[in-house]
Amino acid sequence: MGKQTSLKPEKIKVICDNIREQVGEVVVGYENVVDDLLVCLITKGHMFMIGVPGIAKTTLAKTFSISTGLSWNRIQFTQDLLPSDILGHYYFDQKDSSFKLRKGPVFGEMILADEINRASPKTQSALIEAMQEKQVTIEGTTLPLPDPFFVIATKNPVETEGVYPLPEAQLDRFLYSVQMDYLPTEQELQMLYKKNDSKANDKVSLDPIADVKQLIGRHHQVYADKSIVAYILNIINETRNNPQIVMGASPRAGEHMLYAAKAYALIHGRDYVIPDYVKTVAPKVLGHRLILSTEADLEGVSTEKIIDDILTSVEIPDFVEPEIVAR
Repeated sequence: MGKQTSLKPEKIKVICDNIREQVGEVVVGYENVVDDLLVCLITKGHMFMIGVPGIAKTTLAKTFSISTGLSWNRIQFTQDLLPSDILGHYYFDQKDSSFKLRKGPVFGEMILADEINRASPKTQSALIEAMQEKQVTIEGTTLPLPDPFFVIATKNPVETEGVYPLPEAQLDRFLYSVQMDYLPTEQELQMLYKKNDSKANDKVSLDPIADVKQLIGRHHQVYADKSIVAYILNIINETRNNPQIVMGASPRAGEHMLYAAKAYALIHGRDYVIPDYVKTVAPKVLGHRLILSTEADLEGVSTEKIIDDILTSVEIPDFVEPEIVAR
């Protein structure tokens, strides 16, 4: 990314507000999901987006990529998709009498893996190295991916036929899992009004927001007090000790929670983390990582309810917001 120039929290918030405003010209509602995308952009984390068809998952992701100036590739996952369809392959060029690489769609800055659970585990695993190492190996040759690189994977929660579960090793590589529900009635009505307006139906011209790529990696400059770090670890440990959970959060989950809380602080104009930010990001960091016990499943206890109970039970640290954070 090169050397970054100094950006004050106020400037970062202005950039984020501009992105929110531009995305809002195309997609009605889902402001919280735009914030989630901003957190993933800053941390270069991956997002697992869950929602029924037709609620603008693809439109939202594509509009966000245009607004941020990121290169965008979409991969439609199907049962017959092969790893080479994602990564690419070498072919023999008869003109040059040599093998050349035809790069697959994974070579982009922002990748939409649409309905990722429709592909076989073998094909899904093609993304594991890319998501963790930011590189791919094709026929023994290791190639770097663009920087930044992050994946948005979507899943239709109501499909039960012709789908495969994602490996836990892959799920753990997602920074966030985000549930996209139906819009509130008032916002859905606004969306229909917009579709009914012939002028509004004209294609909206979007231009990349300036300085967006300077946001990437800024979370490392955000201050987190030792009490905040301990608070995060207490939440992680509670998931491992909860009798309703068979497999708790990994150490990577704690790292992701810290980074997400820092990025969330940035997009709201602060250069330090407060406990409320940890509580905001925790369900999105933990939701896809926890495996519930058979008893909890039989009793109909949801992962969301267990996470909420954990956040309620873990003591919130006494925290005084700093006026000046010593670096």
